[in-house]
Amino acid sequence: MSRSGTDPQQRQQASEADAAAATFRANDHQHIRYNPLQDEWVLVSAHRMKRPWQGQVEPQLLKTVPRHDPLNPLCPGAIRANGEYDSTFLFDNDFPALQPDAPSPGPSDHPLFQAKSARGVCKVMCFHPWSDVTLPLMSVPEIRAVVDAWASVTEELGAQYPWVQIFENKGAMMGCSNPHPHCQVWASSFLPDIAQREERSQQAYKSQHGEPLLMEYSRQELLRKERLVLTSEHWLVLVPFWATWPYQTLLLPRRHVRRLPELTPAERDDLASIMKKLLTKYDNLFETSFPYSMGWHGAPTGSEAGANWNHWQLHAHYYPPLLRSATVRKFMVGYEMLAQAQRDLTPEQAAERLRALPEVHYHLGQKDRETATIA
Repeated sequence: MSRSGTDPQQRQQASEADAAAATFRANDHQHIRYNPLQDEWVLVSAHRMKRPWQGQVEPQLLKTVPRHDPLNPLCPGAIRANGEYDSTFLFDNDFPALQPDAPSPGPSDHPLFQAKSARGVCKVMCFHPWSDVTLPLMSVPEIRAVVDAWASVTEELGAQYPWVQIFENKGAMMGCSNPHPHCQVWASSFLPDIAQREERSQQAYKSQHGEPLLMEYSRQELLRKERLVLTSEHWLVLVPFWATWPYQTLLLPRRHVRRLPELTPAERDDLASIMKKLLTKYDNLFETSFPYSMGWHGAPTGSEAGANWNHWQLHAHYYPPLLRSATVRKFMVGYEMLAQAQRDLTPEQAAERLRALPEVHYHLGQKDRETATIA
């Protein structure tokens, strides 16, 4: 039916919708966006970037880290590492949040007071024997060794546990107390909350639309291009439409892959390369060792690993807190804790800034300038 054939109320609503569409600008007007992967909404308020900042300013990051500290338990030859290593090094966490033999709390006597058993293991993985490097300063072959170690530990722990969470907290701002390059691996007897939400969302989307949610999302982002940061033969990096953190990114394989161990040698090589480029861009943004929390999500493992998990697509989340500079971060407090997530910078603005950054690390550029000055 034509618009002229509708009743007056419908014509007024259509006119209001047309006017709103004509005047709305995402970079200037607040709006909410839906995250279909985790079934939640985020408030986008880009106009708030114009306000002056009078809040907390973080201290400058430590400029130099000693390459080897015999008192650092993550360094080769230290008490914890117990010997030399020249690549990755995996060991049990001395203070694990999960242990394999914890007793069960038993049945609940009331539906408001439920507790269930939680068992698992926690490990620490060193990326490199030197304390003064981070992933963007490592070579691609060195990062490839990390990728292989991630796949291996996923396969090893996934044989017993339904969820293996690999995550890296980089920088003191993200709670990392040791500057040595490392990540953690927690394997649990249960599916954590966020994994459960991603499971429900991906399963529902596949049932309704016939293909994995993140495969269709990747295709759409490749067509739209405005949130892409990096693309390669086998991978793409983008700022999600629903991003919460200022420069949050999502790392996705182009092929349908459910878990890290399924990656081919070529995909692992390409992953190492695109990770180095992304993390270099992060460091170059504010010319600092960029803090973040990141982690991999893939199909559940354990005894149900052989079930149909084709609705899952492997992906990595990067959540960096910095907003305005190397010393001004985004806080998730107040409204974010009591209502829902909120961001100031639009995902499109963040992607544009990241895209424009060089893929050569600023630290290497500084060394070149210093060498030229001396010469």
